[in-house]
Amino acid sequence: MRSIKSCALSLILLAAPALPAAAQDYFAGKTIEFLVGSDPAGGYDTYARVLSRHIPKYIPGTPVIAVKNQPGAGSARTAGIIARISPKDGTSVGIVFPGVVIGPLLDTKQKWQFDPSQFVYLGSADSGTRVCITFASSKIKTFEDARANKTILGASAQGGSTRDYAYMLNHAAGAKFEVVSGYKGSADILLAMERGEIDGLCGLDYSSLKSQRGQWLAEKKINVIIQTAIDAEPDLDRMGVPIVWKYVASEDDKRAVELIVSQQIFGRPFILPPGTNAEATKILRDAFMKALADKDLLAEATKARIDIAPSDGEKVQALVAKLYKLPQATLDRAQRIIQP
Repeated sequence: MRSIKSCALSLILLAAPALPAAAQDYFAGKTIEFLVGSDPAGGYDTYARVLSRHIPKYIPGTPVIAVKNQPGAGSARTAGIIARISPKDGTSVGIVFPGVVIGPLLDTKQKWQFDPSQFVYLGSADSGTRVCITFASSKIKTFEDARANKTILGASAQGGSTRDYAYMLNHAAGAKFEVVSGYKGSADILLAMERGEIDGLCGLDYSSLKSQRGQWLAEKKINVIIQTAIDAEPDLDRMGVPIVWKYVASEDDKRAVELIVSQQIFGRPFILPPGTNAEATKILRDAFMKALADKDLLAEATKARIDIAPSDGEKVQALVAKLYKLPQATLDRAQRIIQP
């Protein structure tokens, strides 16, 4: 009897790893491309590269992660590649601006090459607050100043937060921003501020500001004039930076601004192509959340001055689905207030 039990136990032990063998081998010998929808050295690029150094150890098979920058059209170029070209096997991940996710809701005139509700969401590395800033040499020191005087802001293309948030604050909060579009990304806009070409910019993630120009905050070289978020950021509250809701009077505008600002809940979205197979999705979603809790990643994030406040893929997927079912009246007003 002991011999039979021993034999049975041996068979069980031998069989045990057979069930997850496919998962264990799925990414073995493969390369996963991280396609970043922004230029190098920006906030989104920083998140992608930090994650790329830590996520492989949580993916069975330990694949190589290759980070490639594909800037263009407020990261819509990257989203289009992920939607139409990338393989659906988990070997291609897009890191895009959240504006791309809600873009088709807010701009029905543009011919979008993708449907954001069909992406498979790996998750978001951060959910945060966006700010408007001006350089210390600007005469615009507060948002009240911006409501009373013309303020020249740099911005990227339509669909980018630096452009859309500036117009949103004009129409819903009474600002007098003059928007100069066409900059490649936030890094170029910040340089233009430093050179005195513009007063400042809006729609910048607070975490990006801390990572890219933390010394400006420390040395008071900039004025943070307003914060946009569902709830106030404690650091900015302590600094006395007002939140957008103080200036939005109309209930219709409040609902529209809430729609636009809700994208910040998935502030650093990582996406997979529509139809990515369930096995690869589960492996990568699990690895994503484990890597963002990794002590070495968190230590590197602290050095890079980026915030880590992850949302899992299921949560982001559900929020996007909810946004795409909002009443048309709310969508119409949101569309109008981000236009010139």
